[in-house]
Amino acid sequence: MPDHLLEFRLLLPASRERVFEFFATPENLTAITPGWLGFTLLTPGPITVTAGTVLDCRIRWLGLPLRWRSLIREYDPPSRFVDVQVIGPYARWEHRHMFLRAEGGTVVEDRVTYRLPLGPAGQLAHRLCVRRQLESICAYRQDRLRSLLARPPGGSS
Repeated sequence: MPDHLLEFRLLLPASRERVFEFFATPENLTAITPGWLGFTLLTPGPITVTAGTVLDCRIRWLGLPLRWRSLIREYDPPSRFVDVQVIGPYARWEHRHMFLRAEGGTVVEDRVTYRLPLGPAGQLAHRLCVRRQLESICAYRQDRLRSLLARPPGGSS
């Protein structure tokens, strides 16, 4: 079955170091994940992320609880990191995060390469709902990042 690709870019009015630090704190995942996904970080904190860090999570999809284990395969602060699913609902999941200096802040560039299991049934699920759900999660994430990182650090405005 073929891989699918999602790519998103977002300009945030914050330094690359500040944006990368936010992403390098796995506890922040809860703040940028829609509630309907039922995301819970299971790895006890505090977590220091490096290449080789393993993160265990639980999500809920269509009411079903699913385990998700990610491995930080590459980690190059403050430029980029790559996480891959080791255990979870996808046959393949690779998420590359890039942090690029730009006028006015930092461009966050996401590239997710994924494949669903179950052959033709997985392809049908992708067409019917999975692609839209992933796009919805990414849109929510971008809105939350704008809100959270547009404020001064420690500020309320």
